[in-house]
Amino acid sequence: MALKDGSKAPEINLKSTSGSTFSLKRDMAGKSCIIYFYPKDFTPGCTEEACSFRDELSEFRDLDIHVFGISKDSIKTHLRFKAQHQLPFELLSDPTGAVCKKYQALVPVIGLPKRITYLIDGEGRIVASYQNMFGAGQHIRQMIKILKNANN
Repeated sequence: MALKDGSKAPEINLKSTSGSTFSLKRDMAGKSCIIYFYPKDFTPGCTEEACSFRDELSEFRDLDIHVFGISKDSIKTHLRFKAQHQLPFELLSDPTGAVCKKYQALVPVIGLPKRITYLIDGEGRIVASYQNMFGAGQHIRQMIKILKNANN
């Protein structure tokens, strides 16, 4: 179950492929973003999802919406994944799964991140979410649909 629309997004402080520590509160103050959680770099579904965000990134950039991916993979693995697939957005490393857990994006017992995407507004509120573990390509389409409906 995803966090509820309208609720305050939990703070995120994680190492980023940019080389810095990303803070949702500090870095996204006044800016909208998409935070997507995914199980593991280099797996077929996660690669499809990341490449879908890459291929449609202009849809979000046109609306000044930043995109970040989060998994439990290390920064070293994220950097290889990002380079291999030419991902033009940052990946964040949550090795303990603590942020995944705060966002209800952690499968109990096995500790694998769920595939869940959040749209967060400039005030740090969750505008929308989409959860589908097996529909990797649907995440980008769902976010675009939500944004287009909001702008009509």
